[in-house]
Amino acid sequence: MGYIKLENVNKVYGKTGNQTVALKNVSLEINKGELVAITGDSGSGKSTLLNIMGCMDLLTEGRYMFEDTPVHELKGNKLDLFRREKISFVFQQFALMNRYTVYENARLPLNYRRLSRQKKKEIVELALEQVGILHLKDKNVSDISGGEQQRCAIARAIVSGSEVVLADEPTGALDSGNAAKIMELLLEVNKSGKTVVVVTHDFKIAEKCRRIIRISDGEIVKDERTDC
Repeated sequence: MGYIKLENVNKVYGKTGNQTVALKNVSLEINKGELVAITGDSGSGKSTLLNIMGCMDLLTEGRYMFEDTPVHELKGNKLDLFRREKISFVFQQFALMNRYTVYENARLPLNYRRLSRQKKKEIVELALEQVGILHLKDKNVSDISGGEQQRCAIARAIVSGSEVVLADEPTGALDSGNAAKIMELLLEVNKSGKTVVVVTHDFKIAEKCRRIIRISDGEIVKDERTDC
C-alpha cells in the first residue's frame, strides 16, 4: 500500500445544475520520502488535488488513505489533528503573519505543544539556520524580501515536524534566482526524510523532482519518473 493513496477521487464544486468538476476519478500513490511535482495549466485541478491531500478541502467521492488511516472518513477534531500532525504547507504568497517576527512565525507550530521555552527556541533556531535566515530572526517579516519570507515559511514547515510538506506554487512569487534557491531548500527538506509534493506550472522547477505528475481538465494524463 502506498504511503499516500488516492482511489477514484472526484471533486465537484457547486450544486446540481451549476456544478464545476475539478477532479475526475483521480487515482495515485505517493511513497514515503518521494519528491513529486504536480504540473498543469491554470484551472487544471492541480491545486485542488494538493488541497485534498493536505485536508484543506474534502473530496466529493472516492477514498484517501494515509498509510492505514482512511482520511476520507475523518471529520472535525480528528481531521484537524491529522492535518496538524502529518501535513505542512508552503504557499506561493507565504501565508506569514505580517505583524510577527521571523522567529515568531517559525515558532507558530509549537505554540500548542508542551515543550519548554528553551526547547522551542532550539528547534526554531535550528530550522532558521537550516534555511539561512537565523540572522533575521528578530526582523518583522514585512521588512524582509520575498525570498527570505519563503525561507521563513519553509522553516515553519520544518519546525512543525510533519512527515509531509505540500508546496503550492512555492516559487511563483519569486524571481528566477530566488526560485532556484527555494527549490534547492525543498530538495534538502526531502533529503532529510520528508515526503515533498510541489505544485508548479514551471517546468524548470518540476524537472528537479524525481517524479512528475501532469494534470489536465481534472485528470492525470502523465505520471513519469525523471533521472534526478
